[in-house]
Amino acid sequence: IKKYPSPVQLIVQFLEQASKPLVNEQNQVQPPPDNKRNRILKLLALKVAAHLKWDLDILEKSLSVPVLNMLLNELLCISKVPPGTKHVDVDLASVPPTTAMAILLYNRWAIRTIVKSSFPVKQAKPGPPQLNVMNQVQQEKEVTENILKVLKEQADDSILVLEGALKLNKDLYIHTIRTLDLLAMEPGMVNGETESSAAGFIISSEEMQCQVCYDLGAIYFQQGSMNFELYVNAREKFFRTKELISKIGSSLHCIIDERRLAGYCQACGVLAPSDNTSSPSTPYSQIHSCLRSGNYQELVKIFLEDNQTPTLPVQFKQSVLRELSQKAQQGDAVLDEICFKVCACNSVCDVMHGRPVGVQFSQLFLRPTKEKIDFLLEVCSKSLQVETASESSKRKMAYFLKNLCLGLEDLQLVFMISSHELFMALLKDDERKLLIDQMRKRSPRVNLGTKPITSFYDIPASASVNIGQLEHQLILSVDPWRIRQILIELHGMTAERQFWTVSNKWEVPNVYGNVILGIKDSLTRDLVYILMAKGLHCITVKDFVHAKQLFAACLELVTEFSPKLRQVMLNEMLLLDIYTHEAGAGLSGERPPSDLISRVRGYLEMRVPDIPLRQVVAEECAAFLLNWRENEYLTMQVPLSLVQNNPYVKLGQLLAATCKDLPGPKESRRAAKDLWEVVVQICSVSNQHKRGNDGREPLVLTTILSLFVKLHNVREDIVNDITAEHISIWPSSIPNLQSVDFEAVSVTIKELVSYALTINSNNHSWLIIQADIYFATNQYSAALRYYLQAGAVCSDFFTKMVPPDVYTDQVAILCQFLREVDYKTAFKALQEQNSHDAMDSYYDYIWDITILEYLTYLHHKRGESDKRQIAIKAIGQTELNSSNPEEVLQLAAQRRKKKFLQAMAKLYF
Repeated sequence: IKKYPSPVQLIVQFLEQASKPLVNEQNQVQPPPDNKRNRILKLLALKVAAHLKWDLDILEKSLSVPVLNMLLNELLCISKVPPGTKHVDVDLASVPPTTAMAILLYNRWAIRTIVKSSFPVKQAKPGPPQLNVMNQVQQEKEVTENILKVLKEQADDSILVLEGALKLNKDLYIHTIRTLDLLAMEPGMVNGETESSAAGFIISSEEMQCQVCYDLGAIYFQQGSMNFELYVNAREKFFRTKELISKIGSSLHCIIDERRLAGYCQACGVLAPSDNTSSPSTPYSQIHSCLRSGNYQELVKIFLEDNQTPTLPVQFKQSVLRELSQKAQQGDAVLDEICFKVCACNSVCDVMHGRPVGVQFSQLFLRPTKEKIDFLLEVCSKSLQVETASESSKRKMAYFLKNLCLGLEDLQLVFMISSHELFMALLKDDERKLLIDQMRKRSPRVNLGTKPITSFYDIPASASVNIGQLEHQLILSVDPWRIRQILIELHGMTAERQFWTVSNKWEVPNVYGNVILGIKDSLTRDLVYILMAKGLHCITVKDFVHAKQLFAACLELVTEFSPKLRQVMLNEMLLLDIYTHEAGAGLSGERPPSDLISRVRGYLEMRVPDIPLRQVVAEECAAFLLNWRENEYLTMQVPLSLVQNNPYVKLGQLLAATCKDLPGPKESRRAAKDLWEVVVQICSVSNQHKRGNDGREPLVLTTILSLFVKLHNVREDIVNDITAEHISIWPSSIPNLQSVDFEAVSVTIKELVSYALTINSNNHSWLIIQADIYFATNQYSAALRYYLQAGAVCSDFFTKMVPPDVYTDQVAILCQFLREVDYKTAFKALQEQNSHDAMDSYYDYIWDITILEYLTYLHHKRGESDKRQIAIKAIGQTELNSSNPEEVLQLAAQRRKKKFLQAMAKLYF
């Protein structure tokens, strides 16, 4: 199939051909001639643009600045705008409508280009060096910079032209393919039609004003950082744009990004709030007002309310906390308390949304007090409505409060939390017991009592009156003895009903259902089915205490008549004990009791015939052994038949073998290769074997993460690789690359690292992976935050040297931090246009004399004498003298590294 060029590609081809310079016989380059061929090519380019309805969004997206500049200049020329005429001097009301529209289109593009140039641009991944391509790119970059320089110099004139256009009260027209054809004819054949008021696309007055208001608002907003009053102008223009959009509706010739417009309006509402008291204030404007007036109690109140109904973005709340922290560091002691309160609100919000708690919360909570605990509990209570909250939200809050208790040394403060009504409502009896056991190890004053359990058959039955009421009680009850009593009463009233069908939420696995429903006695059948179904439901909602009571009763019952069901219940109770440990003592790193490990091994080795087995039991047993590093057993002792018949056990064995041999990469290559092939096969074929589990062992998570990171990095189209520990053990290529679902791989990495950080938010390797993910997806601010957090957690907030395996050459984007200073990149960065402002404020952090000497040369070249003196002063510091001993120079470098990283970190947490 022949592939035809797109319209924008045609524009580029036509203009490139028309602007191609000539080389004469003396090899001298001459400008392109103004001949018929070139005029036709330019006309064709204009026709293609007319076909695209002169849509600047399409043209800007697909054409470079030099090409679009050439196209619009041709439009000005063909629209009878005299060359060299200043547009600000043209009376738009008196010129033909197509001429006025051409001038407006050019000046709209001019200020849009200025605004766009202020945004950060992602650098393309460099390919193999090709001299001609590099020269072409460099040449285009220089031309673009020259055009931008001219546009910025003329920006004030462009703004005046567009402001003047808002005073026009007439419709305008822009050239179509037909009007362009008419212009190409002989002058006598045109009959003045192109200057008529009915030639070309009609652009209504409202459509033109809507476009112009939006573009003016954008340039005013961009300039607002230098002149605050311009934010007021921007607000007026954006709100006028909204009014016009609501009036004209959707329009072919007026396309505005309404989501971006809404963001601009919201920002202007904060930066330049309206004096109109009838307009409702937003949380942003309220917070901005509180910060300006110093009304910090009201600020805390807003954050508390936002925790109840979250509307503010996480990044915005973090930026408010950074601003408060910076003020507190300047000596305002009152703000220390406010910083903690705002940080507490942010941290509890992070907990509720499954995000790891940041470093700053730990820093502000280093010296806990009764007042801090009181406020923190208030935030938790207001952030979680226990009656309506999901089970997931309740568990997140429960883990947070439990870990808070475990981190406190003062038992009085622990008691404040453990006796709070929220704590009592969220933690089950067994969890509170486990917590008390852990606290008892630090204090012998806490004692636990035990209560003997009455035999299941020792409770007599009693009569009742109403079947409907009894069925309702049967649905609600989780007491096994009460369930038996109700069933006996129900069966005494009617022998025709099967009461295991009362609730459609009572479900047992199909593999068990056939055995249970085969029980001949109807009362026993109902009782066994309901006890198991309710026990499984309690496990689902993590009510392990009641699940154990229900399973124990069921085990006692079936032991009397069915060895098969007895083994089934023993298997289910094993799974329950695994879940209980993982959700309780396992969270704090306490190893499971040896008898539980023995029971897990026994299950995997069990060879009892005709016993119905659930796949999940084997899966969780394999995951359990992995989590607690029973690698020797998984790799050497697990039966071969089980490995062959259960893919999860096989995956566990391969993971164990890989982890067991780390950090010896040579020995682990074989196991890693086998594991790699299995995971690639899973990702390539289907999702039917994918299942999440709650493994909490860092080495297992680190290994799985490194595998998926390597799988992500083998793609040919990625710009930035992700780094991970042990990544070198995996193969570096895949034979059938196109069969891998890389979208699934990316999602898996994000989910894995997000889950890993909820387990340990201070694992620097996982923080680096999260930072790399953000960097690869152009979220540079978030990436920098996680890079800094990774360095902070492994260097005591940069008071010690950051280990070289944490800040590798791939992470250390600052050239002088590398083992070998990257002068080429450093000098290139210093030459960038956007590196000028406030650059001298960083000179105290530079210790490399060569970079400082280059700065003095650069400032001299630019005529910046003040900045040159600052650079010279930095060079003159005695500790940087090259004659100093090596240890003195290293100490100076380390001191500056520490100060710089601490300063950067304070901006983020």
